[in-house]
Amino acid sequence: MIYDNAQQWRQAAARRVLLFGMSGLGKTHVSTMLREAGGWFHYSIDYRIGTRYMGELIADNFKREAMKVPLLRELLLTDSVYIQSNITFDNLAPLSTYLGKPGAPENGGLPFDEYMRRQKQHREAEISALLDTPRFIERAEDLYVYRNFVCDSGGSICEVVDPDDPGDRVLTTLSRNLLLVWIEGTEAHTEELVRRFDRAPKPMYYQPDFLRGAWDQYLLENNLQEDDVDPDAFVRWTYARALAHRQPRYAAMARNWGVKVTAPDMAALRDEADFIDVIAAAIDKAPARG
Repeated sequence: MIYDNAQQWRQAAARRVLLFGMSGLGKTHVSTMLREAGGWFHYSIDYRIGTRYMGELIADNFKREAMKVPLLRELLLTDSVYIQSNITFDNLAPLSTYLGKPGAPENGGLPFDEYMRRQKQHREAEISALLDTPRFIERAEDLYVYRNFVCDSGGSICEVVDPDDPGDRVLTTLSRNLLLVWIEGTEAHTEELVRRFDRAPKPMYYQPDFLRGAWDQYLLENNLQEDDVDPDAFVRWTYARALAHRQPRYAAMARNWGVKVTAPDMAALRDEADFIDVIAAAIDKAPARG
């Protein structure tokens, strides 16, 4: 870890952290609080993915759909309209829409092979965005004179790294530059996240082997062909399994590469000072590493 003890963290001239954990446990909320407090640069991995690495793919997908509408087709072919996503830190719908869901085309589903192709694009984009982090740390200080830095990672970070590999390229790069902080949820949080997802299922990124296994199992258990699958039903079915799949990976990231805090502690933060205290306590509790 870049901070050997809590005192070093408290006295640091530059505090740099990466928040990771399940979506919905407060990573963006805490990052926004720090940014608004002043003196902190907020680097969103999902925003970087949706703009720098997948922005053109997202816009082209919008244009492909627009070309099916005669009026818009004519306007596009004559450069009379401009189509672009309006992705923000708080609204990642353009990225989610592009990733899509597999299943029946009449219900908005994608062919599974196309779905997997887009998943692969996301994986490559997420790795690139994570590896961009050190450059943004330098950029934040050079351009904006921000020495404090918070990286707001996506929930799928644990899917693109191997937390048990001491030579993992992404985790090695990140841990040399930031303190990795796992926001650990409780069973109650997991249940609430599942309920929330059930109300509004959204596309997500998963490890290819996990996703193919889930797809094959879902087809078999429900005696379905690819074009018979309700896209929302499949992603609902997959989501709870994905949370169980991710939990030990997050835990290994914290155990081998960082520290952990609890979601209730994060929810109770009032200001930057509280954040500094919670992280200091987490550093003190972290096991010694050889």
